[in-house]
Amino acid sequence: MVTGSVRPGRRSLEVAAWVKSLADARGDADFEILDLADFDLPVFAEPASPSVAPPESEAGQRWSRAVEGYDGYVFVVPEYNHSVTGALKNAIDYLSPELQDKAAAFVSYGAVGGARAVEHLRGILSQMQMAHVRATVSLSLFHDFENFSELAPTGPVVQSVGPMLDQLLRWTRAMAAVRGGEFDAEEGSEAAA
Repeated sequence: MVTGSVRPGRRSLEVAAWVKSLADARGDADFEILDLADFDLPVFAEPASPSVAPPESEAGQRWSRAVEGYDGYVFVVPEYNHSVTGALKNAIDYLSPELQDKAAAFVSYGAVGGARAVEHLRGILSQMQMAHVRATVSLSLFHDFENFSELAPTGPVVQSVGPMLDQLLRWTRAMAAVRGGEFDAEEGSEAAA
């Protein structure tokens, strides 16, 4: 799970820990939290695009190594100004092959559940060649946080975590097959419309 904020007072680490506790209770996959605040990434200023060459900076290399070992990701996304945070977008800019042909899911929060941030993140991750699942977990600042600060998810939000993880794990397995060469569009005889 990738936290989407680094600012003091953020809720992304708390939300990630909550989702991780529910995911761990299932016992069908191993989950870890990658906290962006632990990486201290400077504004992306690498000499080459990550699709051409790996990061040269120590922070970029450390982030790249941390991300590349996972098969799927849950992005915990707060909505800032109708979009993703600058910290999350910056962190993604350091990556390319680390995310290609992998699966992503979203847990978002904000005044409207973080929906606009997720929509923007879907476009960004599509460019990164990631498969993102439809089921999301959306936390409202008005209903799922007491006094807009203490995490207190409502029943429907808690119930939305399972379907999101189900889809993520299916897509994670499917994308592992793609990365492993088990599916090759040129060899297949599948019909496409």
